[in-house]
Amino acid sequence: MQSSNIAGMRVFFIVWFSQFISTVGTRMSRFALMVWAWEITHEALPLTLVGVFSTLPAIPLGMFAGALVDRWDRRRVMIWGDLIAGLSTVAVLLLYVSDGLEIWHLYVVAIVAGIAGTFQSLAYSTAITAMIPKAQYARASGMMSLSEYISVVAAPLLAGILVDVIGLAGILLIDVVTFLAAVSTLHIIQIPRPSPSGEAVETGSFWKDAFFGFRYIFQRPSFIGLLFVYAAFILAESLGYPIIAPMILARTGDNAAILGNVQAVMGLGGIIGGVLLVAWGGPKRRVHGLFWGLLLTGLLGDALMGLGQTLVIWLIAGFCLEVFIPMMIGSDQAIWRAKVPPDIQGRVFAARGLIFNVVEPIGVISGGLLVDRLLEPAMIPNGSLAPIFGGLVGTGPGAGMGLLIFICGILSALAGMSGYLFRSAREVETIIPDHDANTA
Repeated sequence: MQSSNIAGMRVFFIVWFSQFISTVGTRMSRFALMVWAWEITHEALPLTLVGVFSTLPAIPLGMFAGALVDRWDRRRVMIWGDLIAGLSTVAVLLLYVSDGLEIWHLYVVAIVAGIAGTFQSLAYSTAITAMIPKAQYARASGMMSLSEYISVVAAPLLAGILVDVIGLAGILLIDVVTFLAAVSTLHIIQIPRPSPSGEAVETGSFWKDAFFGFRYIFQRPSFIGLLFVYAAFILAESLGYPIIAPMILARTGDNAAILGNVQAVMGLGGIIGGVLLVAWGGPKRRVHGLFWGLLLTGLLGDALMGLGQTLVIWLIAGFCLEVFIPMMIGSDQAIWRAKVPPDIQGRVFAARGLIFNVVEPIGVISGGLLVDRLLEPAMIPNGSLAPIFGGLVGTGPGAGMGLLIFICGILSALAGMSGYLFRSAREVETIIPDHDANTA
């Protein structure tokens, strides 16, 4: 058993490292293409639309991808996902070197990459359960968080340096090489296929399989409780998190250097949080890691960020905003991986992810409307809310955004605290048995 666990972790590390390198290459090309698009158009809308088109496929494809991932070999799904995304980069490279690249090509590529990414990320997430022992679930999530934060910080820096040396074509070529490395790695390793658990009734109906994940979750109060707590956190964060950057710019007279420092420290916090989780492995009771992660992120991160009006406070808040995220995500994912049988995780994880993908844009849009239509005008020196909240967050440009971020921090903390109020969520680790109690 011990030797098989070590072998499984070795396979996971190989896959993780190859995917990490591929992610860095992809983020480098995205950054370089963003710079190219800005130089061509000098408009923000095209850059925004690329992001929109890349995320849109996840909503309609979510639950269908889950049904297919559970039916197909997950290693092959990952290979095809990487391959399709990589070929889209090849297409952009060929268009660029032939002087035929246009902005609308990026939209098409974003959609294609978004479709491939929906399948690839879901297959990757569910394949992890088959590769590693149960005791390492949180540590594996920490490694994935670590790769995400490092790539977010490192890729723009590398691309910014290299784009002047090797140009956009060189950056795109690096992306192609990294995706080839990821695909080659997946070709030579083996990922065990999950054994039938008996949880899923074979209906032969693709449509019933597509909705199976929702039925599975809503038949179990403990999962409903966890889903409610996490969805409440995502809604609160999506209301406030996107306006942190404009708040800092508004309160500093568009000082990009200050914003850059805060964002760098936020990335550093995420990296340190990931390293700590990898070294520690997370709390023994995963629900404590989840609920306290939500609580501390809300209070020490968002709430303090909204209250802050100086660089020092923003740096402390930015670090705290990200450092607890790996523990929170790792603990949450460890619970779901341990409780949901591997052969149905594609459908269950897809249903869960679809709910979050619907909640998030609602929060983002609502936050923007609240700031522009209500809070910013109300927090000018003579505004309607200035006498009430001015002593808390100040007045003037950015004060309305600061107030919303502070409120969202309190809501995030309440989401974490509410987890302890639901017995079904609080005791999920004892109420729902592990799918394999003998896993080390």
